Amino acid sequence: MEEIKLRDDFIKLGQALKAAGLVDSGVEAKIAIQDGEVFVNGAVEYQRGKKLHDGDTVEFNGKTIKVVQ
Repeated sequence: MEEIKLRDDFIKLGQALKAAGLVDSGVEAKIAIQDGEVFVNGAVEYQRGKKLHDGDTVEFNGKTIKVVQ
């Protein structure tokens, strides 16, 4: 499981996908999220701007990332 380190109090879902290298662009992140392919803490998430905080996990395309402070 890869970890994404927070610089602020949160990171938005689309930004986290890009930071982890799971998508190449914001457009790709937007499409994956709108298509219901991204899970946050085990539930499908449709909001690209969803704020992720310390301890949240994101699953996409068979890979999992964890947000850490």
